Amino acid sequence: MEHRIIGRPSYSLLELKLRSGEEVVAETGAMVYMQNVELKTEMRGGLLSGLKRSLLGGESLFLNRFVSKGEGIIGLAPPYQGDIIHIPLRGRIFAQSGAFLASTPEISIDTKWGGAKTFFAGEGLFLLKLEGMGDLFLSSFGSIEEIQVDGSLRVDTGHIVAFEDTLNFKISRAGGLKTTLLSGEGLVADFSGSGKVWIQTRSISDYVGWLSSLIPTKD
Repeated sequence: MEHRIIGRPSYSLLELKLRSGEEVVAETGAMVYMQNVELKTEMRGGLLSGLKRSLLGGESLFLNRFVSKGEGIIGLAPPYQGDIIHIPLRGRIFAQSGAFLASTPEISIDTKWGGAKTFFAGEGLFLLKLEGMGDLFLSSFGSIEEIQVDGSLRVDTGHIVAFEDTLNFKISRAGGLKTTLLSGEGLVADFSGSGKVWIQTRSISDYVGWLSSLIPTKD
């Protein structure tokens, strides 16, 4: 399918042009506009998969399936300001909770236990496992940048969008306990091997913390 991403990087919107019978799966509430497209809401994979994706992966219990009834057009946008990227998936990647925006129906969406210290962007202990062959669209808070890792890379966990499964990673503190408490840096992911990491230039948890600091407190 043809696609274009407009309004990058701050207020991105994904526009897809669908041929007759072509389908796309998207998060509920992502649709901005559509033409010659039928909407079907379903619990993809059944109740168990839907609950697992919702409770553990930070995604909606239901997914929307858009089926073109001719030459169709659909516009999709994430709930927060930020970027959208297209990944022509051929295999498997892992993404932070809430990063999934849309994909072709051949891509499966599941969750993966990330380990007891895996608090990506403050969202929880689980990662999204996205697997298959097709077009995948992920969203972020802030701009998305792709980094090729050949060796090692350390990334603040609040800035990770996704990474390829060819990479190994472990979660640790940015420094010692004193450094962690006083530097403003928290947990980091140490990647090793060869593969791609996609990072977001802003952290949702940091932004929420900054907004909270501006709210007047009662005496």
